[in-house]
Amino acid sequence: MATDRESVLLAAVALLSRQPTAPMDEIARAAGISRATLHRHFPGRDALIREIGALALVRMDAALDTAAIEEGDPVEAVRRLAEALIPDAQLAAFLAGENRLFEDTGITDAWDRMDARVAALFLRGQQSGAFRVELPASWLSEAFFDLLAGVGWAVQDGRLAQRDSTRALTELFLGGAARTA
Repeated sequence: MATDRESVLLAAVALLSRQPTAPMDEIARAAGISRATLHRHFPGRDALIREIGALALVRMDAALDTAAIEEGDPVEAVRRLAEALIPDAQLAAFLAGENRLFEDTGITDAWDRMDARVAALFLRGQQSGAFRVELPASWLSEAFFDLLAGVGWAVQDGRLAQRDSTRALTELFLGGAARTA
């Protein structure tokens, strides 16, 4: 039986990202634990949802650090960012679809800090001539994260192979964001 918190959270994400109203007993089954064990870890659905949101943001923030997006060529930084974030694309999809998370100021503050880092990458890219200037950097950040969520859903549903997901994300995004002559 999987009883470590992270395994339970990831199993819950896999179910809830496509069945947001799944009852707690289904979530427990998906995690391979009893409902009682699930409730020992998370006293209710809201606690579970908040924990998933917190895990997603911690992992995504770590991916930003790993990608070192403040360094080097902005286009290459986007490629590094995509590669670092793809393993957590399903968490990004969950974040994008779970409105209750935006009622938690701790989660929204963490998201805003992360989003600001990515928007700064796009602003730097605009200033260097790599990215289109008629699209606001903050919108480019939002579009990037929305595409990441789409990759998470597509991989989960079998419409996109995991091995193709980084290339699919970067090529589609950069095809629209890159400045052309």
